[in-house]
Amino acid sequence: MPSCVLAYSGGLDTSVILGWLQDEGYDVHAVYVDLGQPCEDREAILQKARDHGAVSSRLIDAREELCRDYAFPVLQWQAKYEGIYLLGTSIARPLISKVCLQVAREVGAEAYAHGATGKGNDQCRFQLAAEALEPDVKIIAPWRIEAFRKLFPGRTEMIDYCDAKNIPVKASIEKPYSSDENCLHISYEAGKLEDPNVNGLEIVEFGMTVSPQDAPDAVEEVTLSFECGVPVAVNGESKSPLGIVETMNQLAGRNGVGRIDIVENRFVGMKSRGVYEAPGMTALYAAHLALEQLTLDRDLVHLRDRLSPEVAEMVYYGFWFVPKMDALLAFIREAQQPVTGDVTLGFYKGNVMIHGRTSPNSLYDAEVASMEGGGSYNQTDAEGFLRIQGLPSRVRGKVQPREY
Repeated sequence: MPSCVLAYSGGLDTSVILGWLQDEGYDVHAVYVDLGQPCEDREAILQKARDHGAVSSRLIDAREELCRDYAFPVLQWQAKYEGIYLLGTSIARPLISKVCLQVAREVGAEAYAHGATGKGNDQCRFQLAAEALEPDVKIIAPWRIEAFRKLFPGRTEMIDYCDAKNIPVKASIEKPYSSDENCLHISYEAGKLEDPNVNGLEIVEFGMTVSPQDAPDAVEEVTLSFECGVPVAVNGESKSPLGIVETMNQLAGRNGVGRIDIVENRFVGMKSRGVYEAPGMTALYAAHLALEQLTLDRDLVHLRDRLSPEVAEMVYYGFWFVPKMDALLAFIREAQQPVTGDVTLGFYKGNVMIHGRTSPNSLYDAEVASMEGGGSYNQTDAEGFLRIQGLPSRVRGKVQPREY
């Protein structure tokens, strides 16, 4: 009998897919990849998979790897998709595929199944990562299979299927949107959020942040320490990558930091509206950028800034395990070597303020930069500098005068 690995959450969709895969003749190995998403009882989820036919079920804790090897390199790039989205969901998908394929290799499964829809970005991220790691893997994406969609045109049919197979699903009032969560962020989309004229910040029940209006009336300070562009400590206390993210989620979240509402361009072509919250990563981006301003050479950081949108696009689309990304990650590791030091942030009602920054590698020279006299900068030198810079314009101006 053929076998497959299923990226399994225990929710309605993957519960149905688990049963359907068995109906299609597969032995199913359920894999719950723990990325910090909330769940009442992880062991109960694994047991549920076993109780309903999974040949095996296991939890893989990938939280530290997510923060260390995926989120922090993207942070070093200051990568934001379309200038604002911090890529919290996008970053996680290649890692899920990697973990599922590692299990597939261990158990000898020939196929990898997931519950992403045929309209979204996640199907691209799952599949592009999987095929890069295992070119011959068979991808099973039920929502792209017409026969599956005919069986399950809506939520009612899925619940009826679970009832018929005695698969327990939580009875709950359906929210007016869907959500996806990991330790980096929570995303909210679909339902009422599909109307871009609806105020998404009022509809969504946020899970990581308080409303800025309800945040404390006093500024809260926090000091972040970085080594070579990687955050390593909060208020002088060393922490693991996951510890950094979780601590900053708590501190920034209680101050209403990190909510955005955007209309973005999906890889598959349509626009979609998303509401996101990423309190910890928003704060880390701000602190990291402030430290770079002290420590990075102008031309180097400008090159990084030109490439950063391309990195964000690659992550958003799902091109993580490709030579271009390998080279870009090697570049940023080298470029970040001087980015060591401390940054003090102030949080106040959704705002992130820079209260101070210091680095042993600071390129800032107060005497050179000062408008007062002194220092090694000779203002007379600027005369020749500008004459040389202006030469092409003077020549062109004589040959092709501009009207003014």
